[in-house]
Amino acid sequence: MIVFIVGTTAELIKIAPVHHELISRGSTPEIWYTGQHVQELPAVLGDLELPDPAVWLVPRESAKNLARTAQVPGWVTRVARTTLSRRAELRRRLRADGRTPVVLVHGDTFTTFIGAMIGRMLGAKVGHIEAGMRSGHLLHPLPEEINRKLTSGLAHLHFAPSEVEVKNLSGRRGVVCTGGNTVIDAVRLVLERGPADEVGDLPAGYGLSTLHRFELVRDQKAYTQALRVLKDASAKMPIVYFAGESEKARLVEYDLLGLFDDRFVIKDKLRYVDFLPVLSGARFVVTDSGGVQQECAHLGIPCAIHRLKTESHQGLGENAILTEMDVARLEHFLQDVDSYRRTDLEDDAHPSRVVVDAIERLEV
Repeated sequence: MIVFIVGTTAELIKIAPVHHELISRGSTPEIWYTGQHVQELPAVLGDLELPDPAVWLVPRESAKNLARTAQVPGWVTRVARTTLSRRAELRRRLRADGRTPVVLVHGDTFTTFIGAMIGRMLGAKVGHIEAGMRSGHLLHPLPEEINRKLTSGLAHLHFAPSEVEVKNLSGRRGVVCTGGNTVIDAVRLVLERGPADEVGDLPAGYGLSTLHRFELVRDQKAYTQALRVLKDASAKMPIVYFAGESEKARLVEYDLLGLFDDRFVIKDKLRYVDFLPVLSGARFVVTDSGGVQQECAHLGIPCAIHRLKTESHQGLGENAILTEMDVARLEHFLQDVDSYRRTDLEDDAHPSRVVVDAIERLEV
């Protein structure tokens, strides 16, 4: 029995191709859900052709999105209470086929670490997808860097995207280099299908931006500076800024909505299957998302990562730069974006196949 313990839409996106690869080989994996993201779940499952979670590790009827750090302790308590009260049932599910049970977690969220703990508690082999990524700074990003390190101490199998991450895991057993991030397979999957809905109203040529990380948007000066640089750059080429509800609230709080017009355009966040075709058509991208960084690396799109540190090296020195929150670096990138354009950097990689190959080699 193979179980994915996930709790966010980003995790679902990156485990989807692994799930499909398992199904294609005759396996019947399950998804156990911790409910960090709830509202978006039905649409994401449908878009990625994933089944409903077999197990909810929080009471489903009271589950709601985690939007603030203050909600985390209560959520952790609910996950722990549900897991402990159902542990006998969960152990039976894991051992239903008489083979070595495997629990797979992904990335660096709270669910990643908690899922690894649950897998250990239930006597399963724990596999960590996207293992070994490090920013080199314990507090940037927080808590992701801590979650990654703690999960590495619990995992039996470490699925590292490249030799860089393999080196970060030096001394640990069960390290497998997948040759890329599973998001590569997710991008292929979604772009082959095309968008679910028509996005419409996009300029013929445009730049794209997503800035959403807490460390940026809570800093009024840094957030304002970044948006003003984008506003100035939009005079040369229109820029579309995709914002979620938390970013919109900050824009209102900081009185920044007046920055947007018909050239610096603000739009609601899109579903993944709609966002990727828009991303693939962008002339350049400014983001603070590690996932978008990896997608741009795969697609060869010029990309500025507006963060102090990044745990992902994909694309750096090729199609991407890390600004280290320096607006002068961001301005320099925007003045010469075409020099960063590359062809697909990892076209031959099929990391989801490598993950499943390694699982199949486990002793039964």
